[in-house]
Amino acid sequence: MKRKTNQANTAMAEAKEIAKSLAEYSAMEKYILLSKLKTREKGLDFVDVEMLSRQYPSNEITHEKPKPWYVQLAQAFINPFTLILLVIAAISFLTSYVLAPVGEKNLSAVIVIVVLVLISGAMRFFQEFRSGKEAEGLRSLVKTTATVIRRENGMEEINIADLLPGDIVVLSAGDMIPADVRILRAKDLFVSQSALTGESEMVEKFAEADPDAHNTNLFDLRNICFMGTNVVSGSATAVVLATGDRTYFGNMAKALSSQREPTSFDKGVNSVSWLLIRFMCIMVPIVFVLNGVTKHDWLQALLYAISIAIGLTPEMLPMIVTTNLAKGAVSMARQKTVVKHLNSIQNFGAMDVLCTDKTGTLTRDEIVIERHLNVKGEEDVTVLQYAYLNSYFQTGLKNLIDLAVIDKASEKSITYLNNEYQKVDEIPFDFTRRRMSVVLKDRQGKTRLITKGAVEEILQICTTCRYGEEIVPLTGQMREKVKGMASELNSQGMRVIAVAYKDSPSVEGVFGVSDESNMTLIGYLGLLDPPKETAATAIEALKRYGVQVKVLTGDNELVTKKICGDVGLPADTILLGPEVEQLSDEELSARAEKTTIFAKLSPLQKARVVEALQKNGHTVGFMGDGINDAHALSKADVGISVDTAVDIAKENADIILLEKDLTVLEHGVVEGRKIFGNIIKYIKMTVSSNFGNMLSVLAASAFLPFLPMMPVQILLLDLLYNISQISIPWDNMDDEYLRIPRKWDASGIGKFMLCIGPVSSLFDIATFLLMWFVFGCNTASDPALVALFNSGWFIESLLSQTLIIHLIRTPKIPFVQSRAAAPVVALTTAVMATGIILPFTGLGASVGFCGLPAVYFGWLAAIILSYVLVAQIVKTIYIKINHSWL
Repeated sequence: MKRKTNQANTAMAEAKEIAKSLAEYSAMEKYILLSKLKTREKGLDFVDVEMLSRQYPSNEITHEKPKPWYVQLAQAFINPFTLILLVIAAISFLTSYVLAPVGEKNLSAVIVIVVLVLISGAMRFFQEFRSGKEAEGLRSLVKTTATVIRRENGMEEINIADLLPGDIVVLSAGDMIPADVRILRAKDLFVSQSALTGESEMVEKFAEADPDAHNTNLFDLRNICFMGTNVVSGSATAVVLATGDRTYFGNMAKALSSQREPTSFDKGVNSVSWLLIRFMCIMVPIVFVLNGVTKHDWLQALLYAISIAIGLTPEMLPMIVTTNLAKGAVSMARQKTVVKHLNSIQNFGAMDVLCTDKTGTLTRDEIVIERHLNVKGEEDVTVLQYAYLNSYFQTGLKNLIDLAVIDKASEKSITYLNNEYQKVDEIPFDFTRRRMSVVLKDRQGKTRLITKGAVEEILQICTTCRYGEEIVPLTGQMREKVKGMASELNSQGMRVIAVAYKDSPSVEGVFGVSDESNMTLIGYLGLLDPPKETAATAIEALKRYGVQVKVLTGDNELVTKKICGDVGLPADTILLGPEVEQLSDEELSARAEKTTIFAKLSPLQKARVVEALQKNGHTVGFMGDGINDAHALSKADVGISVDTAVDIAKENADIILLEKDLTVLEHGVVEGRKIFGNIIKYIKMTVSSNFGNMLSVLAASAFLPFLPMMPVQILLLDLLYNISQISIPWDNMDDEYLRIPRKWDASGIGKFMLCIGPVSSLFDIATFLLMWFVFGCNTASDPALVALFNSGWFIESLLSQTLIIHLIRTPKIPFVQSRAAAPVVALTTAVMATGIILPFTGLGASVGFCGLPAVYFGWLAAIILSYVLVAQIVKTIYIKINHSWL
C-alpha cells in the first residue's frame, strides 16, 4: 500500500510539472517556442532526427507495450486457485514431511500439487504467449501514422512511434493527436478531449499565444492539444512538445489502471470461482472433524481433508478460460483478424445484432464518378472542374469521394487546373454542415469560394444557379427539379454530391462558415459504389447464426435502400437521423427493434441507436471505420474496425480486420460461441462433479470406519481427472449450439449442479455398498481389505468423473448422436486406461492400491452403464424442464 501511495504521489508531482511546462509553452510567442524546442517551421532535419532519436525513447505509452515473457509467465500462476494450492502444499509439507516421524515422511501430496500447478500455469502461459505473438505479428501490419513536415522530405507519413519533440505535425479530421502539441496554425479546429476529461463537448483550438495560460485550467489551454484526444473537424499545423510517457496522457497511464470493465461473462466466471472456493472452505473443516471423530486419527484426518480441498479446487479453470480465448485469438489471427482484447471474442459469440456502416462493408469501397451533371441534367465538365479544385486543394481528410474526383479529373485531362490557382484558405468538413469549402485565387488575383457537400446542405446556402450560360435565381420550382434529379440518381444506387461557388467572398484571412451563403449552384456528381458480391451471402450466414444485421449510415436513404435491397436486407422501414433526434430513448428503443436501415445519422445518433438496442437486451456489435463511427464503436459490446480506418476508429475498436468483409465476422461469431460453450462445459462439469464428490465424501466420512481413499490416492485421482480436462478447449460444439447467440446466465449453474451432481454421488455410494457387502471390505483392521476398497472406489470414481466430460459436453446421446473431438476422446481414453491399470502396478502398490479380482470389473461395467443411462435420463428431463443444457 505504501508503495502504491508513493507511486501515486510521484505521478501527481510529475503531472504538476507537465501542466506547468505546457502552460509555459502555451504562453510563448511562436518564434520563441520554436527556438526553445530547437526546431523550425520547415521541420527537423536529418541530423536533428538522428540526435533526438538517441535522446528520446519511442513515442509509445509504457503500459501499451507487450509484457515480457517472464512477466506473462509469472502472471500465468497468479490466481486464487494457485494460491490456495500453494497454501495447501505448504501445510501438507509441514504435516507429512517436517512433523512426520522419520519412517513416515511422504512428499507425494506436495509433488502432486506442484505438478497440478505447473500443468495449469504452463498451459495458460503457452497459449496466452502464443496468441500474443500471433496478434503482435498482425498488429505490426496495422500502422498508426502521423503526417510530419521534415526539412529534407517535406510532408511525409511516419509511424507514430517515431515522432520526436520538435517535429512539425499536420492534423486533419479523423486524426488522433499523436503527442502533446502546441498549435502553430489552425483553421476551424475542433478537438474532442473526452478521452481525458470525460466531457463530450468539442473544444475549439487556436494558434495564438495565451499570455494568461498560467492562470488557466490545463484542459482549457486554447493552443495545446493532448495525446489521446482526436480532431473532430478542421485542420492545423502543430509542433510536438512531448512524446510517450512524458505526455500528460502517458503520465496518467502510469498512475491509473488501464484495465477494461469486466463483462458479464468475466463476472460470471468469477462468481463460480468463489462459489467453489466457498464450497471448499465449508467442506474441508466438516470432513476433517467427521473423520477425526469417527476414525480417531486426527493427523490422517487432516491429510485427508487437505486432499479433499485439492480435489474441490478447480485449478484448471484459469487455464481453460485463457486457453479457450487464446486459441480463439490464434484461430482469428489466421483469418487476418487482430484481436485487441481477448474477452471480445466471447462477446462475438453473444452478439445477436450487428450494426454496420454501408460503405466498404456492403459495398466494394471503390467509388467512381458515374455522372457529372449541370442543373439541366446534362453532362458538363465544368461541374467536374469545380469539384476537382475543391478536392485537390483541401488539406483535411481526403476520403474516397475526393480520390474518385481526382481520378476522374485525371481521366478527363483537367488536372492542369491546379496550376492556375493558388489556395488562400479553406473551411474544413464537419458532420453538422456536411460540406467543405476552399478559397482559391487565380492569376488575376480574383478569389473564389468553391463548396461541395450533401445536396440538402448545399441547397440551403444557394440563392442562384448556373443554368446553361446564365445565372438565374434558385426558385422553389428549380429546387424541386434539383431534388428530383438527385432522387432519381439515388434510386439507381448513386450517391449525389452538389457543387457550388461564390466569387469574391470576404477579404483574405477572415473567411469562415458565414461566407457559405448566397452561393451559386453549378451541378452535382453521381457517385457509384456497387455492392460486394459476398455481402448477400455473408448477411444470410449471419442470419443463420441468429445475428440481425442493421445498417447505420450517414448516407442518403434512397442510396442506402437500393444497396440494402441488392444485398437482401429488408428495406421497407427506414429511420432517418432527424426522426431519431425527435424520439425519446424509450421510443427509439421500440423503433430500433423493428428497423433495419438507419440513414442520414450523425455520429452521436449512431451511438444512440447502439445504446437503444442494448437497452432492449441485445449484445451489439458495431463495424465502422470513419471518425463518425468512433462514438458507436466505443459504445458497442464489440467494436470492429479495419486497418485502413482513421486513427480514432481503430483506437475505439476491440477487433481490427485486415480485410473489410462481413464474411470474416461469421468466423468470429462461430469462434466466440465455441469458446463460450467449451468454458461453460468445464464450469458445469466442475460444479456438478465437485458437488457430487462433496456428497460422497460426507457419506463416507459419516458411515465408513476407514477412509474410502488415502490422501495420496485422492491426489492421484484429481491429477488424472484434471489431465483429462486439458483437451476441452479443442473440443467440438454441436452445430445446433452454434446457431444461437450465447450469453452468460448464472441462474442455470446452480440448477445444473443440484440436478447432475447427486447422480454421480448416487453411484459412488453404490460402489461403497458393492465393496462393503459383495467384497467384504467392512473392517478397518485388515489393511488388504481397505486397499481393495480404496482401489475399487478409485477406478469407479475416475471413470465416472471422466465419462461426465462426454455426458455434459452435449445435450445429445454421447458417442451416438454427438462425438467429442479426437483430442478429447484420446485423452479421456488414456486417462481411464491409466486408472484401470494403476492398481496392478508397482506405483499403485506404493500408494496403497492392490489388484482387483476379475469379477469386480463385471460389477464396474454394470455400475458405469447404469450411471450413463441414469445421467442421460436426468439430462433429458432437465432439458425438457429448462429448455436448455449448456
